[in-house]
Amino acid sequence: MTKWLRKIWNEVARPIFLRPQRVQFAALCTRETPDGPEVLLITSRETRRWIIPKGWPVDGMDGAETALQEAWEEAGVRAPNPSKDPIGRYTYDKILKDGTACSVLTNVYRVDVQDLEDDFPEAGKRERVWVSPSIAAERVNEPELRDLLLQV
Repeated sequence: MTKWLRKIWNEVARPIFLRPQRVQFAALCTRETPDGPEVLLITSRETRRWIIPKGWPVDGMDGAETALQEAWEEAGVRAPNPSKDPIGRYTYDKILKDGTACSVLTNVYRVDVQDLEDDFPEAGKRERVWVSPSIAAERVNEPELRDLLLQV
């Protein structure tokens, strides 16, 4: 009986309760100012909440390259390649088009912004703003992202 219960748990119940997370890559875009560091926030397209640029994995790109590509497409960021090592990670529930939620683990790469273009793929679809890390932490919804922002 024990083998049967273990098999049911491992093959049926466990996958239902412990769904694997999906993975995204994000760019924590920063710049230095005379008043201290600033963080670039953008709005999401659907809910208009404040986020950092992020996206799904891209074939042929590693996490850092994907994060930099998302920063360009979503915010017009121009920067040298970010560090290949993430500075942290956070989780959030992404609401899919069918209304269901999926848990997403987001690896975050720091991007030191050199230039911010006005003409970029998602210009007009998002707002963007430079703010202090503490203000950025107040504006985002994800607690783990708040913690990362306060470490800038």
